[in-house]
Order: sequence, then structure tokens, then C-alpha cells
Amino acid sequence: MKKMITASKWDLSGKYVIITGATSGIGLAAAKEIAALGANMGIVVRNEGKAKEIAKQIKESSGGSRKVDVFLADMGSQQSIRRVAAEILDKCPRVDVLINNAGALFQNHQLNDDGLEMTWAVNHIGPFLLTMLLLNRLKESAPARIITTASHGHKMAKKGIDFNDLGAEQLYKPLKKLMGGPTLRYGQSKLANILFTAELGKRLEGTGVTSYCFDPGLVATNFNQNNGRLARATMAVMKLFSRSPEQGAETLVWLAETDEISDQTGQYYIDKKAELPSEPARDRQTANLLWKVSKQQTLLTDTVDL
Repeated sequence: MKKMITASKWDLSGKYVIITGATSGIGLAAAKEIAALGANMGIVVRNEGKAKEIAKQIKESSGGSRKVDVFLADMGSQQSIRRVAAEILDKCPRVDVLINNAGALFQNHQLNDDGLEMTWAVNHIGPFLLTMLLLNRLKESAPARIITTASHGHKMAKKGIDFNDLGAEQLYKPLKKLMGGPTLRYGQSKLANILFTAELGKRLEGTGVTSYCFDPGLVATNFNQNNGRLARATMAVMKLFSRSPEQGAETLVWLAETDEISDQTGQYYIDKKAELPSEPARDRQTANLLWKVSKQQTLLTDTVDL
């Protein structure tokens, strides 16, 4: 039986926040602001040297009064995620907010060590697995929140997620690739973020743990800089019409600190307002199927308490 939790007034002072993808862009901007609002931080990053510099920046932005822990992990590797989750559980007696912000787009078809296509692995399976592994700690810390960075790009996946091509082999064939297959794959992974948020919110009702996702808008970041000159040139043009990382992080910070959404869960937000995502993102059967497939791909058993 689920333990019923009565929501209390939300305040970040003294709370502990875990965030992935905090070394640049909206993740870094959000981490600095959340620390300034009184929270202690755990940042999950790949590069140890860069992480130390980021931790220093976050501490300085909060006047040096915040604790900032560094956890090293590759969000495209399930082995790495399992290891870092165990480290977080060992070190952190409570987790009040989990922010799944790390994301990527791979222009060429790549598989990780688990045999999963990399855009899918980083953008959906990584957040799914980390959330599941930290879920009981979040429940113990309730009221608690799970926030995932989605994207307007989910609307590119007009036909939803192709569960018959989860490896995206068709999307990366030469002709499909030329027609934007990798971008469509990114859209599918962002669609998965929204479906996951909705299903998670439903399954966590009454536990005191709530789930949210949001669209940061078009933001000038270092995203998609490792996919060749054309990708970099495209992003350079897009930056002319983009928000700053600080502007892109506003809704993320708001979701972490506001009291206005304490009685909401499973929703998608744009500019601090709950909005309807695309029709495929509202399909309950697809959300349930995605949940089952995600458990299979992460080899999670029913011992996960949900």
C-alpha cells in the first residue's frame, strides 16, 4: 500500500538536489540559481576536471555557503549509472529533487555497451534508470520532485515512437538520414521524456513524489557541437534566435522551487505554465508500453519499489 503524504509548503533551503548535465547550458545556469535559493547540490558529470571547476562556480554563485558534491557518470552507460546511483545512495541520506537534464543528439548511428542506440540511451534510458534506482530514496525524502528536460522537438515525432525499430536502424539508413532521421530520433527520445513523466506521475500518486517535465525553448548552448561542421553551422545560425541559458533555465528553476505545483504531477510545462504536448505524448497506452520496454532494456526487475 502506498504511503499517503501530505504536501507541505515547498522551500529549497537545506534541500538536496541531484542534477545531470550541469556542466554547461541550462543545467549549469539552473544549478547556480538553485544553489542560490538555498539548496545543496549533487552534480552528475562525465569530466572530473570540468566538474571541479563547475562545483567551484556553483559554490561561488551562492556565496560559498552551499555543499556541492561531484558524482562521475556517463549517462549513456547503464553500468556507469548503476555505479553512480549506488554512490549517491551511500553518500546522500536524502534526495529532495532529481533533475534529469543531460541530453544529446548523435548524427551517426552508434550503440552503447548495452546494445542501445546512443540518442535513446542518453536521453531516455539514462534518466529512466537513474530515476528508478533513486526512487526509494526520493520516497523516503517526500515531499520530493523529479524534473526532466524535454523539448518542443518531441513534436517532430508525429507518428510517435516506433517500437519495431527501437535501435533506430531504419532512421540511420542513408536516405532516411538525409531526410532528418537522426533529428527524428531525437524527437522520439524527447517524446519518451514526456510519456515517462506522465506515467511516473500516475504510478507515484499518493507517495508525495511528483513528476514534471518542461520545454526550455530554443536555447544558445553547446548542444549538438560534436556532429560535424554542418551541425555546428546550423546551431550557430539558431543561436541568433535563441534564449540565453539563464532564460532557458527559468522554468526548470521554477519547477524546482515553486509551491504552485505541489498538487500537480505528470505534466509538461512551457514558460512556467502547464501545456498540452503533442497528441502522441498524451497516449496512455503508449506511455504504459514505453514503461514496460524501458524496464526490459534496463533489466530492472519487480524488486524496484513502484
